[in-house]
Amino acid sequence: MKLTLKNPLQARTCALVVTCIALVTIVASKAAADNVKVFNKRVSGVPAANPEEITDNVFSPEFSPGLIVEGIDLLENPSGPITLFGNLSDGSRTEPDENTYLILDHNPGGPTPDYDYGRHFLFQGHENAGNRAYITRINLDVAHPDHRITLMTPADANGLTGFNSIDGSTWNPFSRTLLFAQEAGNNGGVIEMGADFDPNTGGGAGLRTLYGSLGRGGYEGIHPDDRGNILIIEDVGGTTMNFGRNPNSFVYRLVPVAPNDLTHGKLHALQVSLNGSPVVFVPLDDQHPFGDIAVEQSTSAAYGGRVVAAPLGYAA
Repeated sequence: MKLTLKNPLQARTCALVVTCIALVTIVASKAAADNVKVFNKRVSGVPAANPEEITDNVFSPEFSPGLIVEGIDLLENPSGPITLFGNLSDGSRTEPDENTYLILDHNPGGPTPDYDYGRHFLFQGHENAGNRAYITRINLDVAHPDHRITLMTPADANGLTGFNSIDGSTWNPFSRTLLFAQEAGNNGGVIEMGADFDPNTGGGAGLRTLYGSLGRGGYEGIHPDDRGNILIIEDVGGTTMNFGRNPNSFVYRLVPVAPNDLTHGKLHALQVSLNGSPVVFVPLDDQHPFGDIAVEQSTSAAYGGRVVAAPLGYAA
């Protein structure tokens, strides 16, 4: 999807890919919720959740939508089964996900030497699994289809990238690198690379993982704060019950030793206290048949409708 200024006197164009997200609400079982206590206070569940609603995208009146790329568009530098923007060579979809839009002050280069790839780019991680997830760069200033989409994570001799379910992405101005989060549970983690293309490796400059400093987890949202700390939101659903999922994900913060180097630092996990009692992970067992699902679904009602922070991941 391309948003173009309707006023021809404007000198800039904005480009992005818009993804429509359908939100699915799991309705709590009222019979079960009526028997729930939160810190010894009996609470009730939500009698009727808001219905699912899907609407058309709404744009500012100064912009009009347009197509940028499609799943069947060819990559400039195919590698193994990774030949198209949105599909592998066997036809399976790769789910291009979150977008990071960058304006660079130089030509970052690409597979074709001495070619001007422009200054405006859209980076995307693809959320497929099987160690074949990858990262693409859409060269927005390039119209020629042969150089429009560049692969930044080439496959190895076995046709694998070693990455899975790449979801969140961001630019870190302190390290001047792109960060991509893999929402793949124990196989997840953070990928780091520069915005430039490295002709020696056929991928992003300095492409590496940050498993040593940021660990492995089902990471989704990722963003630096104004001090150079890296905030990560995990998204791993716990055991599914008939009215929700047990909370199984957390909010993390990496405090690096130096903001420009994310390989060393301390990784913190957010803990929230309610009335002096910490919210902790509660596994499903004989003593806790619903784990911590009831607390998650009832907190707002029990505390006067206020929004409180707690472990994430129970909702679909």
